[in-house]
Amino acid sequence: MYKSTVILFILASLLSCNQKQELDTDVLLKMNEEKLRATLENMEQDGKMPRMITKGEKEWSKSGINNWTSGFFPGLLWQTYAYSGQKEWLTTAEKHTQSLESIKHLPWKTHDLGFMAFNSYGLGYKSTKNEQYKAILLETADSLATLFNPQVGTMLSWPWMKRKKGWPHNTIIDNMLNLELLFWASKNGGPKHYYDYAVTHAENTKKNHFRDDYSTYHVVVYDSISPKILKKITDQGFSDESVWARGQAWAIYGFTMCYRETGMEDFLITAQRSADYYIANLPEDHVPFWDFKDPSIPNSEKDASAGAIAASALLELSQLTKDKQLKATYFDAASNILYSLSSEDYISKNSNALLKHSVGNKPADSEIDVSLIYADYYFLEALLRRKELRDQYESLLKP
Repeated sequence: MYKSTVILFILASLLSCNQKQELDTDVLLKMNEEKLRATLENMEQDGKMPRMITKGEKEWSKSGINNWTSGFFPGLLWQTYAYSGQKEWLTTAEKHTQSLESIKHLPWKTHDLGFMAFNSYGLGYKSTKNEQYKAILLETADSLATLFNPQVGTMLSWPWMKRKKGWPHNTIIDNMLNLELLFWASKNGGPKHYYDYAVTHAENTKKNHFRDDYSTYHVVVYDSISPKILKKITDQGFSDESVWARGQAWAIYGFTMCYRETGMEDFLITAQRSADYYIANLPEDHVPFWDFKDPSIPNSEKDASAGAIAASALLELSQLTKDKQLKATYFDAASNILYSLSSEDYISKNSNALLKHSVGNKPADSEIDVSLIYADYYFLEALLRRKELRDQYESLLKP
């Protein structure tokens, strides 16, 4: 009863706000399938996964399965199977997921095993209950858990930075999303203390990654033998004290997920305040510039990937937050982002990607104003989350 009331309130509020024309989600989902088919027709049997399309190009450039983005393409296939129920998507999702199996025991450590495995095998297990997928997820969680440092209280990010930059132990805001694999494992046959690892990491991220206004630092560098903080930086943003848009989106998404998994009020409050900062600093078209404090704004690049991640997170947050006004605010903000991303300004008509105008790592002069596979993944996730809310709302109105 409570859930039904929440859905009615959110969507009634949306309809009363005199917003833009409703999203034609069915057209966008059809477009997604057409682009996926075109991508599959041009994929070589080399195990590499789509990652980026340069501006003006049509085909995806690929990266190896050990890249942090490798799980997003199988994830797109699993999402497509989940909403369509068509066997062709099941077959292709299984095929491209299976090629990732070796990541469970990577010869080098990476904190991104959650992105890589949970968006592929995790969605596969949700759709099929395949016990092989469950076993692989549990093994991958075991690998990920080795990065938890109890002296610091966080998971290690970017292990290679100790050699490259002399950082004893670093944690990035992105790492919040990898915690979902640990939460899942602790509840599905894995060690129970993985739950504690995830909670401890989230608590220390909440304490150390945020400024007073709830904007985020990208990286906190710690002493590896204590929780002593050596420095706070924003590695992929304009400057250390700027606000990298995708990092802020990761914060909303990660703390919303942590509240869902734990019910801990502090995580809900952190998600809400992160979202409030994000929404308050969006430009007129609701799609963020790559860094909220880039001094060249408005003559700076937009980041559709940050918009898509935030839209998906805000939709979940709109269901979990308890304040009725905030429920409507977050749903409305997510809808506005999706309206813009679905427009001609951001939809890629001439390539196999759904979205254009994303930024990977501008300070490294990498992937600037391109299409990115994770932008498409979170855009599709957001569309489906919003469609589910609308479908539930419409069913409640039927006599």
